[in-house]
Amino acid sequence: MPLVPSKGRALPSASLTVFASFLHFDTCYIIWVLLGALSVSISASLHLNPAQQGWMVAIPPLSGSLFRFPIGLLCDRFSTKRVGVALLLFLFLPLLLGWLIPVNFPALLGIGLMLGVAGASFAVVFSLASRWYPPSQQGFVMGIVAAGNSGTVIANLFAPQLSSMYGWHAVLGMTMIPLAVILLVFLLMAKESPLKPKSIPISRYVTALGKADLWWFCLFYSATAGGSVGLSTFLPQFFSNQYHLNAIAAGYLTAAAALMGSLLRPVGGYVADTLGGVRTLTGVFVVVFALYALASLLLPIGLTAMLFIISMIFLGIGNSAVFQLVPQCFRTEIGVATGLVGAFGGIGGFFVPILMGNVELNLHSYAPGWIMLAGFMLMALVVLRILATLHRDWRCSWAVLGEAEPATTVVGRPQLTSPATLKKMQPLLCDE
Repeated sequence: MPLVPSKGRALPSASLTVFASFLHFDTCYIIWVLLGALSVSISASLHLNPAQQGWMVAIPPLSGSLFRFPIGLLCDRFSTKRVGVALLLFLFLPLLLGWLIPVNFPALLGIGLMLGVAGASFAVVFSLASRWYPPSQQGFVMGIVAAGNSGTVIANLFAPQLSSMYGWHAVLGMTMIPLAVILLVFLLMAKESPLKPKSIPISRYVTALGKADLWWFCLFYSATAGGSVGLSTFLPQFFSNQYHLNAIAAGYLTAAAALMGSLLRPVGGYVADTLGGVRTLTGVFVVVFALYALASLLLPIGLTAMLFIISMIFLGIGNSAVFQLVPQCFRTEIGVATGLVGAFGGIGGFFVPILMGNVELNLHSYAPGWIMLAGFMLMALVVLRILATLHRDWRCSWAVLGEAEPATTVVGRPQLTSPATLKKMQPLLCDE
């Protein structure tokens, strides 16, 4: 039976495609954060300073963010499954180079740039899975797929240990084994939705890019996903430099934080479907602002680790809340919208380790960096509440009641293309 959280009819092959999308995203996430998981070992091997460490772990998120938009466009214009297969095939190249060639710092950045393409899996799997389900189930389904960021857990649990036994070069080579397995599984299980539009005029993309809502989603996702990606790659260095933990212990703590964030993403999607994405985001911004502010106190390691575990939980919920909203507003252009919004998440993940590394290098403390991140979260909260005050559609959540059309319903601000679907829609949970 297709996996659905509430009433509604999913098309055949939906569950298999969601599962294949999860595996694709999970494997790519392992590769995307692999340099972060190995950063303590690599830093010792290449004698990197804090700023260089920041660049090393920040380049893959930047690369992934830059590729998400063009990959999303390709997913809308061509076969999403074929784009996903091509992406997996490409990732063998940087893993092979990192395994076999001697690496200095510039070469490491080049490999990181190529490994970062794995982050573009986001645009593939979200658009592939989203088209199988109606708008009322987007938060839950996208939460399941997005739980693939549990790849962070796998990378931080196993990469430091394998590196201590075989060296970090060998870990890059070993990663090609699960990559090959998932490539085969994705080829066999992933299916393109038969209701995917055959041809979308370029003008539709231009119109979508001109909508202010899309850019607000980009801002909010840079705060939530940028935080979770940035912490996933930066925390091993933070725990090592600030608390003098070894690579394995730092990896365990980072894995624990990432695990909780991943497990709660489907729950976050369900909460957003129930309470509304805007309300859910409001709560997330308030809590994470407070946690970042507390992190600036540089409390003992036990308390600090707990702060980041809770932070990752709420950031994961926030990620799901954003993507409870995006497919409803940009149903037809979901690949481009997902790619652009996801790109800003990656850009946020790029700036976190760069900011923290340079703050530590120049001010000899991580505390000012956590204060800056808290300020950014506060800014996102203020912008969200201003939007909710000025625009009614930001004060209400919309849900489909009954058997709505999974792939033909397009929700705008807040217009619908189908009169039949319009009758099945009602405003829910308005703040007014």
